[in-house]
Amino acid sequence: MGRIAVATIVSLWVVPISILVNHIVPEPYMDEIFHVPQAQQYCKGNFRSWDPMITTPPGLYYLSLAYVACLFPGMSFVKAASSFSEGCSTAILRSSNGVLAVVCSVLVYEIIRHLRPNLGERKATLIAVVLAMYPLHWFFTFLYYTDVASLAAVLAMYLACLKKKYWFSALLGALAVVIRQTNIVWILFVCCSEVINITLAGQTDKIGVDTDFSVRKNSRPVPKNSVSNLRKRKVSSSADTEIHSMPASSVSSQSCTSGILNETKAIFQKLWHMKLEFVVSFSPFIMVFAAFVAFVRWNGSVVLGAKEAHAVSPHFAQIMYFGLFSVLAMAPMYCSFSQAAELFQSIWKNKSLGFFQITLALVAGFISIHFFSIAHPYLLADNRHYPFYLWRKVIKAHWSMKYLLVPLYVYSLLSIITRLGKVQRKIWVLAFFLATAAVLVPAPLIEFRYYTIPFFFLILHSHDNDYQSWLVTGLLYTTLNAFTMVMFLYRPFHWSHEPGTQRFIW
Repeated sequence: MGRIAVATIVSLWVVPISILVNHIVPEPYMDEIFHVPQAQQYCKGNFRSWDPMITTPPGLYYLSLAYVACLFPGMSFVKAASSFSEGCSTAILRSSNGVLAVVCSVLVYEIIRHLRPNLGERKATLIAVVLAMYPLHWFFTFLYYTDVASLAAVLAMYLACLKKKYWFSALLGALAVVIRQTNIVWILFVCCSEVINITLAGQTDKIGVDTDFSVRKNSRPVPKNSVSNLRKRKVSSSADTEIHSMPASSVSSQSCTSGILNETKAIFQKLWHMKLEFVVSFSPFIMVFAAFVAFVRWNGSVVLGAKEAHAVSPHFAQIMYFGLFSVLAMAPMYCSFSQAAELFQSIWKNKSLGFFQITLALVAGFISIHFFSIAHPYLLADNRHYPFYLWRKVIKAHWSMKYLLVPLYVYSLLSIITRLGKVQRKIWVLAFFLATAAVLVPAPLIEFRYYTIPFFFLILHSHDNDYQSWLVTGLLYTTLNAFTMVMFLYRPFHWSHEPGTQRFIW
């Protein structure tokens, strides 16, 4: 088992399904009609060419150039391509995402092993393989979109940061931003997560965990003179990782952290005390942020092309959709009687505060849905996307339906917060939801693939250990993936107002 097993298992479906997709859909489809010709222009050396309809930076195309450059000697030897530009076919460009999907699965495995060293290798392998089948990530593995490359760059950046390789992490972060500019938020989140780990490392004894002997043995206090080099603080970070890898049942919802205010105060006190060390260690990330600010100032917007269709909008309902979608994607872990009873019990412990929080959450949910729910023209007009049908058949089935769904949204978000709160500090949970909101709220269009990166961060830090739940999740993902791929490949349809074959897509 291990990373080789993960890569092998994922490759077993990436290769044959890629061949099948390219056989049935050989021509660029949907957003590929923009990405593929743009990449082919770069393959011809025409770097001044740019399609104004493309909203993301050219990072994916640069990765494709490097990928084709690695393949071209072999393709030239077997007479598969006589020129470099000929090697940039749709099938070859798509296959770059297949390779990156395998890389993603290995990165997920490595992150799991780093965050939870006590977790067995077999279970870590299972989790990595199941997450590789996450439907939104799995489907776009076989098309030339930016999603898989974006996820790979963000995961690689996070792993490098966990290993205290800050310069390399910042370089990977810059690559992630060049692939998709909203990844600047995830760079900031990763930095915040690392700051939390460093500044609160000496307060692990405040977490209400019933630690065993092995954890106590590894949890040594951090000496004051160790602050001179943040990259060498592996003792404290490993102790923190050990505590976070404890079973969820051993952590109470009230004693899991010392509270957001106390944690924030401790973080700022430590930051002030170690300000020079932090500035030096995190200077690579500061340079990336500065470059991004300069780009936005020069470009006049975060979006590159089609700015009118992707204007920043206060779409707070996105958080509601993300919560429900994520809970459904982890249904075996969240959609159970025990989970609902556990959430109700945590509220019942402090009735007045609990019911006040529930009321506040419901009011915020109703306000978000009523005033900040956006029906983008693309959502209403494009019947090739599944959100089109969910919007029409569910949310707009009746005027009251969108309000009736609010309690379900609130339950989903509270379930996520409760589960994360058992194994993560409250300040980390707050940082995660702020980062997720920063990415999703400005997006006027409901695209489930925008949820992929926050979903991966969520599942990686939820520490769900139940073997059976992961097997059931894998079975559900396999079923859903088979359905969406069959619909995509074998259920084409046509528009009367536009030539060409249309296909169902996420």
